[in-house]
Amino acid sequence: MLDSLIHEQLDQLQQLIADEPFAVLTGAGISTPSGIPDYRDNQGVRRGCQPMMYQEFLSAPESRRRYWARAMLGWPRVRQAQPNVAHDTLARLQSTGRIGGLITQNVDTLHDQAGSHDVIELHGSLHRVLCLDCARRSERDSIQQLMESQNPYLEGVDAVQAPDGDTLLDPAFEARFQIPLCPHCSGERLKPDVVFFGENVAQHTAAKALATVEKAAGLLVVGSSLMAYSAFRLCRAVVDQGKPLLAINLGKTRADDMLDLKIEMSCEQLLPLLAQRLNP
Repeated sequence: MLDSLIHEQLDQLQQLIADEPFAVLTGAGISTPSGIPDYRDNQGVRRGCQPMMYQEFLSAPESRRRYWARAMLGWPRVRQAQPNVAHDTLARLQSTGRIGGLITQNVDTLHDQAGSHDVIELHGSLHRVLCLDCARRSERDSIQQLMESQNPYLEGVDAVQAPDGDTLLDPAFEARFQIPLCPHCSGERLKPDVVFFGENVAQHTAAKALATVEKAAGLLVVGSSLMAYSAFRLCRAVVDQGKPLLAINLGKTRADDMLDLKIEMSCEQLLPLLAQRLNP
């Protein structure tokens, strides 16, 4: 049973997005039910250790060795993750024209796997690997196979999972790790095709996301604290246009004082209820 406040807010949400398609922006909160850890708690405070910064990754082979050793153990969870009911619901709402463009901060491709189309991956995808030397891309699975064959000593090592395919690995396991080389040019500066902390979103991606929210009737944020500026700026753009800014999120967001409506309920519970009302 929904309490009276949630019931009233759900009525408001339905009325606001019933007539014209809203753009949707998703964050880590939509993928936690699929077993992928998030970066922040309900107060927007980062959990655990500081993630590796972009300049640190670039600075030395030791940094890349540390990253890839941990990521090799974290990749299976990301690869095996399946879309949950929230991803599935957004795909259905998009297919029926109830929502417009879909933008995600997540790097897990679960929206694509659920059947959403033209998803704007604001922060890239862990399923691809980019060579910083030759600029060619490889499938992550092929790089994973290479790392596993070169580093059999890590087989069976248990590491605590962290966000975005990272793990908390004892440094003693990192020193022997063989960094994978690019299969195209043999360069050793391979990087997951994602936006690191301290790195800018690609200009064309940022422009596409901005154009998507500018042509939509409003923006619905799902499962994001909006602490990353790349997402927050989209909210500001919507507000500057005088269009509604809505959120389904458990806990604090950076845009709380800008929101026209905020429903504090898990998205995998609320989105199916919304879909039932919009597509009876």
